[in-house]
Amino acid sequence: MSRPPTFTPPPCARAHRLRTGRGDFAVLDASPRTAPRGTALLLPGYTGSKEDFIALLEPLCAAGYRTVSVDGRGQYETEGTDRQETYAQGELARDVLAQAAALDGPVHLLGHSLGGQIARAAVLLDASPFRSLTLMSSGPAQVAEAQQVKVKMLSDALATLSMAEVWEAMLALDPPEDAATDGEALRRRWLLHRPAQLIATGRQLVSEPDRVAELAAAALPFHVLSGERDDTWPVPLLDEMAQRLGARRTRIAGAEHSPNTDRPEQTASALTSFWDSL
Repeated sequence: MSRPPTFTPPPCARAHRLRTGRGDFAVLDASPRTAPRGTALLLPGYTGSKEDFIALLEPLCAAGYRTVSVDGRGQYETEGTDRQETYAQGELARDVLAQAAALDGPVHLLGHSLGGQIARAAVLLDASPFRSLTLMSSGPAQVAEAQQVKVKMLSDALATLSMAEVWEAMLALDPPEDAATDGEALRRRWLLHRPAQLIATGRQLVSEPDRVAELAAAALPFHVLSGERDDTWPVPLLDEMAQRLGARRTRIAGAEHSPNTDRPEQTASALTSFWDSL
């Protein structure tokens, strides 16, 4: 589970609902004081939320970029249904296209982990709303075998237990050093996620095919960014994907699967360097 250091956005950001042709989405919308150099749309990963990008908002604003992080359908503060088909990858991709349209594109699209696979699906449906695509700690196909086991265990638990019961079970398994964040805010976020969303997107994580060749044909500027270690997709696999895409490749020193929370200043600098180059 991603663990943002805080759930309190910086002064440059406001929380609101982004109205789109596919419904309203909860966002954190951070705008620079002057005319923006561009707009970035940030998609969180599995069990995550828009708050995963809070530490990036201020430095990206300072660099001149309007930055909008979003809760996807059924994530945290965006409403969803109890039907798993609502969260088919194609449906989530169409949500992203609607979000980009509401932001008066073209936007720099970034997806973290599962969010990267949804971002990829959106680009494959229609690349025209996007100025670039950054895949952050998001690999070419299904997650590593050990992560597949964890996702399947979680999905099985969600099918029989309440969200509160699953939270208590996960808390019991967490090492103490991983619980040093705002535990009550994390718990509230977990309880507001729709179980159907987690089950459906978990199935995507363990079965996603390799679509790198299709993506390369989209002819967008690509950026593959990760930490120097990653237990969800091996870093050498991300290196290879970047080569296949002809992408800029960035490894953030000292970061693991979530460079956005592990090393936000360095991550923001890498993002703005890429966007500025375009």
